[in-house]
Amino acid sequence: MFLPFFETLRRVGVPVSLREYLAFLEGLAAGLVTYDPEGFYYLARTAMVKDERFLDRFDRAFAESFKGLESIPAEAVLEAIDLPRDWLEKLAEKYLTPEEKAQIAALGGFDALMATLRKRLEEQKGRHQGGNTWIGTAGTSPFGAYGYNPEGIRIGQETSRHQRAVKVWDKREFKNLDDQVELGTRNIKVALRRLRRWARDGAAEELDLDGTIRATADHGYLDVQTRPERRNAVKVLLFLDVGGSMDPYIRVLEELFSAAKSEFKHLRHYYFHNCLYEGVWTDNARRWNEQTPTWEVLRTYGPDYKAIFVGDAAMSPYEILHPGGANEHWNPEAGQVWLERACTQWPNHLWINPAPEAYWPHTQSTRLIRDIFGGQMVPMTLEGITRGIKALR
Repeated sequence: MFLPFFETLRRVGVPVSLREYLAFLEGLAAGLVTYDPEGFYYLARTAMVKDERFLDRFDRAFAESFKGLESIPAEAVLEAIDLPRDWLEKLAEKYLTPEEKAQIAALGGFDALMATLRKRLEEQKGRHQGGNTWIGTAGTSPFGAYGYNPEGIRIGQETSRHQRAVKVWDKREFKNLDDQVELGTRNIKVALRRLRRWARDGAAEELDLDGTIRATADHGYLDVQTRPERRNAVKVLLFLDVGGSMDPYIRVLEELFSAAKSEFKHLRHYYFHNCLYEGVWTDNARRWNEQTPTWEVLRTYGPDYKAIFVGDAAMSPYEILHPGGANEHWNPEAGQVWLERACTQWPNHLWINPAPEAYWPHTQSTRLIRDIFGGQMVPMTLEGITRGIKALR
C-alpha cells in the first residue's frame, strides 16, 4: 500500500533504505498511530529520515504521495471506515459566487476589526458554523475558517483559500529552503556573478603560472610558485520571505538560494514572513523559539554588506503601516519602520520580487515596499536580477 510513497522518497533524493521502510511498516502494524494524520507523518519521518538536510524533500514527497485524499466524498469515507468527525468538518467549507462575495462588506479598517474580535471573544460561549457574526467555520463572519470575508482574521485553517485575511491567529510551520537543489539553468548564477570584487586570501591554493615561469628562468631549474586562490570578497545579507503566498515560488527561491551560496563566500541568510519585523530566523523548524532579534542583525553586519530581500511583497497594507498589523503576531512597531532601518543600515539594498512585474501596480503593499526601497525592486527574471545586481555594484 505504501510502496509508491517509498518510491517517491527515493525519487526525490531521500536516501531511505529498505530496512527503514520495513521499520515504518512494523510501526503501523503495531498500532503506533490510528486515524491520526499528524502522528502518521511523524512516524514516517522518524523511521525513514536520518539527516535533517532531507526533511524538506521528505515533506514534498509526503505531500505528493497523499494529496487528494481530502477530496474523497464524506459519505464514501463514513461507509468505509469509522473516522472521527473532526476529519470531515472541513468538507463544510462554503464557496460563494462572485455576486455573493460582493455583497459582504468589510468591517471598516484594522482597528475596527481587532475591536470586534475582542468583543466576539468575550461574548461567544461555544462552537459556531455557517454564520456571519460569530467566530466559526464555513460562513461569512470576519473571524474563523473555511468561509469568506473580504477582510478578516483567519483562525484554525491550515492554508489560505482566498488570500483575504489581514491576520492569521495560528502557529504555522514553514520549511527551510534546500540549498542543495540542482539548478535547471545557469542563468541565476551568471547574473549573480556580476556582483564580484575579487581578492586573494587564505593559504596558497592555486598554481601561479606567470610566477613559476619567472622563477624557473631566474634559477635555472623548475621552481613551482603558488598563490592564494582568488575569492569573491563581496559580503551579502539575504532575507528570504517564506510561507503563505510565497509557496508557489519555492522552487525558484531554492534555485536562487543555491546559486547565492555557491557564488558568495561571505553570505548570511535569514528568513522572514511577509514583512521585516523585530525578529528573523535561520531555521524554519524552530522559527518560534529561536528567533534572532533584528536589532542584533543590524548591529552585527556593517554598511559594507549588500542586503537582498526576496519576497512577493503581497500582504495587507496593515502589515506594513500599522503596529500590531503583522499577519501572525502582535508587532510593537510597524513593518515600515524596520524596512527603513534596514535600508539606512545597508545603503546597497535590493528587493527581488518573484511575482510578475505587470501585477505590481495593482497591489498596494507592493507599491509601498517599492517606495520604501527607493524603487530598488526588480522581478525574479534573468533581466531583472541582472539589472538589480548592476545597481548594487
